[in-house]
Amino acid sequence: MTGHPVAIVLGASRGLGMLCAGELACRGHEVALASRSRQRCDEARERLAQLGVPADHLHSYECDARDPDQVAALVEQVEVDLGPVEVGLHVAGIIQVGPWSQWERAQFEDAIDTMLWGPINFCLPLARRMAERGSGRLGVVSSVGGLVSAPHLLPYSTAKFGAFGFSQGLGAELAGTGVSVTSIAPGLMRIGSHRAAQFTGDRAAEYGWFAAGASAPLLAIDADRAARRVVGGLLAGRPFVTFTPLAQVGARVHGVAPGLTRRVLGAVSQLLPATSEENAGLEPGHRVEGELSAKRRAALQRITTLGRRAADRNLEPSVDGQQPGTSSGTGSR
Repeated sequence: MTGHPVAIVLGASRGLGMLCAGELACRGHEVALASRSRQRCDEARERLAQLGVPADHLHSYECDARDPDQVAALVEQVEVDLGPVEVGLHVAGIIQVGPWSQWERAQFEDAIDTMLWGPINFCLPLARRMAERGSGRLGVVSSVGGLVSAPHLLPYSTAKFGAFGFSQGLGAELAGTGVSVTSIAPGLMRIGSHRAAQFTGDRAAEYGWFAAGASAPLLAIDADRAARRVVGGLLAGRPFVTFTPLAQVGARVHGVAPGLTRRVLGAVSQLLPATSEENAGLEPGHRVEGELSAKRRAALQRITTLGRRAADRNLEPSVDGQQPGTSSGTGSR
């Protein structure tokens, strides 16, 4: 027991989850970083310490968000080790990119297991404990893709819609208990997640548009700013947090004119890579980039400079499949 408020971030080994864990630690919390790999969480602790985060406030745990027994055990162990959990944030996720014709039930199950069952597995045991104590803050990172279904992200949007509905409903039912639930719907973030995302169809073309969008300064928000917005909204108990102008405008327009957004997104879909008759299988972005011709890779790297820097800084997989500074392979949150 430390005397500091205790937080759990599930999905903290890289990217947004890692940065949110660091932000909580800088605000005085003892933070349990949890992901499928404790080693990756240790690497995230080292990276955060390099960025000036107090390492003695960071603690590594192994937990698969898809497994309710593991999540319940995580909550129990953290409370034994550190004290009652006052803040819980679910960030774990996977991104699958490609046209509708490439998807099978299995890809939807993968997305739903992590990004819908994950928040359910995580929030329910924490909500019960927090409600008994009369206070607590819960947050679920959904996406603007859980409000407006973007083309070529169908399994992802399906799961994120469910996560948003779950967090909104749970928050309503916990009214009056002292426990808040924050539904977080970011837009594009310059974190480097394009390297860990999985691509199918015309993989090179899909990777190209996704990586460019996730790196563009006018479309994607800086990773540190995103983490500050997430943690600020979570600790303030806000019911809903979104950021980036495109996400805010898109959500508002869809709320009042869903037919218009459907038509706009339909037009956007026709500009994206064509559907393939043959299932190409899924490959992570760092491998897709590694398979590009030297000329095509050089052109892509010129327009994704900010995204590449963010990927290296935030422990997203590097193009050769190695985590920066480690011997690990592709990352999992």
